[in-house]
Amino acid sequence: MPAISQRMHLVLLTAWTVLWFAVVEPHGGFSWHYLRTGGELIYQGAAGDGTGGLNLYAHHPELQMGPLSFLTAGLFNPFPEATGQFLAAALMSLLGLVIVVLAGRSAAHHFLGTGTNHQRLRQRVLIAGLAFIPMWIEVAVRFGHLDDVLALFFTALAVRAVTRGDAALTGAFLALAMDSKPTALAFVPLLLALPREKWLRAGLWCAGLVAVAWLPFFLGDPQSFAAAKFAIPNHPASALRWLGVGDPETPGWDRPAQAALGLALGSIAVWRGRWAAVVLLGANARIVLDPSVYTYYTASVLLGTLLWDVIGQRRLVPWWSWLALLILYGSVFAVPDDSARGLIRLGFVAVSTAYVLLWPVRERGQRGRGRGRRRPPARTDEGPATWNGATPGAEPPAAR
Repeated sequence: MPAISQRMHLVLLTAWTVLWFAVVEPHGGFSWHYLRTGGELIYQGAAGDGTGGLNLYAHHPELQMGPLSFLTAGLFNPFPEATGQFLAAALMSLLGLVIVVLAGRSAAHHFLGTGTNHQRLRQRVLIAGLAFIPMWIEVAVRFGHLDDVLALFFTALAVRAVTRGDAALTGAFLALAMDSKPTALAFVPLLLALPREKWLRAGLWCAGLVAVAWLPFFLGDPQSFAAAKFAIPNHPASALRWLGVGDPETPGWDRPAQAALGLALGSIAVWRGRWAAVVLLGANARIVLDPSVYTYYTASVLLGTLLWDVIGQRRLVPWWSWLALLILYGSVFAVPDDSARGLIRLGFVAVSTAYVLLWPVRERGQRGRGRGRRRPPARTDEGPATWNGATPGAEPPAAR
């Protein structure tokens, strides 16, 4: 692949994002009305009919987004509905680009001092980003799911904080992700990727900010717990069907099982030295046990493959990102049979989970392959990292 300048790959990714935005936006905003309604209700408080404010989740269990998402969505409500939706879609699209930048900078900092060829790293970020952006536009523009967008954005910021060894920011960003969407709980094992002596500080920040956002609702109206029991139809194309679950709606055990599986797989990944796989494994746990099959679910998987491809391994071609896009999203259009699509989803989860947990990967700073544990660098004494991972004023790292 020809050399890519420090800014050229960002120009290409920006153009790619604008193209997808222009194609999808005229027909987008499929679910934005949920966010608009929630934004109105959460600011309504005691001034309304008593169904908003801290009573929101008790009276509207169908609004499965976090309070931070509704607080943010409410900022667009003063605009006419069409204008507010457009502005929100544009902002959410921009956050997708920011996530790709964060992934690249996280990788550059993670590999700092290992002799990594940062030209190859930029190429890897570009190729993985080209797969990530279409699915990001799906969740951000076509569906307008601000909750997923914010949860994944804050998770990307948490990954950046992990590579810098910042306990407070790691905990805070993970909390903000859960305050945006509860399913982000599956990404909490990222805390364990920090040095052991920083776990308590990170955990306290995380638990504290989650409590600040959610406790007022449950203390204000105990019926808010009903939102956790909200059920949706069990789609014939879900992987859940292939696991033998034939219930017509979400089984009572399903949501806790999703969270438990994501936490368990993420913790194993950190123990195995594969902390960069935590987001992918958490997303896998969701899609394999979720009764629905909305295409925007795949955005969380693509964030997981993006992080794995640029941080978790050192191959030039980030093929997991493209496999996820083609298999999970492409099969929606290429495979007409519901049952077959469910099997494909189950197969992707099984194979990708086994790969990131068991396949030998090269250790940081090693030329060979290894299976031992590794941690992200916690020190910052090597100076600030630029976008290409080099220390300002230093010679570029030797190519491999």
